[in-house]
Amino acid sequence: MSRRSLLRALGAGAAGAGLAGCGVPAAFVEPGERAGRDSSATDRSLHFANWPLYIDTDDENTSKRPTLDAFSERTGISVTYTEEINDNDEFFGKISPALMNHQETGRDLIVISDWMAARFVRLGWVQEMDRAEQPNVAKYLDPQLRSPAFDAGRRHSVPWQSGITGIAYNRKRLGREIRSTNDLWADDLRGRVTLLSGLDESFALLMQGDGVDITRWTADDFHTMCEHIEKRVRSKHIRRFTGNDYIKDLSTGDVLACQAYSGDVIQLQADNPDIEFVVPEEGAELWAESLMIPNLARHKRNAERLVDHYYDPEVAAELATWVNYVCPVPAARDVLASSKDEETAALAEDPLIFPDGAMRQRLAIARDITSEERMGFAKKWNAIVGL
Repeated sequence: MSRRSLLRALGAGAAGAGLAGCGVPAAFVEPGERAGRDSSATDRSLHFANWPLYIDTDDENTSKRPTLDAFSERTGISVTYTEEINDNDEFFGKISPALMNHQETGRDLIVISDWMAARFVRLGWVQEMDRAEQPNVAKYLDPQLRSPAFDAGRRHSVPWQSGITGIAYNRKRLGREIRSTNDLWADDLRGRVTLLSGLDESFALLMQGDGVDITRWTADDFHTMCEHIEKRVRSKHIRRFTGNDYIKDLSTGDVLACQAYSGDVIQLQADNPDIEFVVPEEGAELWAESLMIPNLARHKRNAERLVDHYYDPEVAAELATWVNYVCPVPAARDVLASSKDEETAALAEDPLIFPDGAMRQRLAIARDITSEERMGFAKKWNAIVGL
């Protein structure tokens, strides 16, 4: 089940971009109209919407979620947890009618990818969190994730998990190393390479391969990248564009190298140690999927407490052992390193969960595609991809 979704044609994404870009009066919510009546003091509950397979579960009873259960036991706050977010655009379409019409969504906490979170912030659809209620977030949040361009100071969002978009390849079958994004275009990989089909998922790494600083890329950089990819589509160098189904292609050997997410590759390596993940010499994209509190949420204070619970290093470490993405709480590394279980302790040394200094120097957070850019860029990219 994908956690970093692909854009599907223009579909709901185009509709959302239109709302953000055209200044529809009903869409934007002024700051003074975002807060609802908070019932947290008398109603000790909250509704948390997340992606499938994105939280720890008990080995013997998958309906139990140990870190979530621990929060309820400690605070007395019951959590209704739903795995209802299968695609960023689909979820946008589900809750946007309520948000643009100043109505409750029925959810107190949601997790969406940062490129979509940027849209929510621009539209004024999420509330600022009270950091006074979140000492763990203030203390332990990864410095590299503290201030994305779309949400200065992370006032409206807190990373749930982070990850890297890089390159995965089968070193044994390929017979050599891949170190650069440009290595994907070598003759021996013709027809054996896949790229991600989603615009937001794919563009940053491909620009980095062209030497672009993705923290401040331009429209010219985007069009240059598209020209390069179009050329490789015409020459049939690129086998196809994928969602998370690249995992199957790489596992079966149908492709030898592909654009990939770090967390997926950790899971692949458990079955096939010949699979390698590389942060290219030119750099790779560091991204996050973030917790946000929608407007008019009835249990804002309870939601803030749950967010802070997951920034306790002990809790963050427990979650990291299950999801295997980049942990947004670096202090969790010491917790895992002290484990008496060898497999758990080994996770502390995995740079795809806790990137070391050398890797961090090659990681960058891409500036967001603006609302004005999105429709034109999506149309051009989707034509290349064949959506």
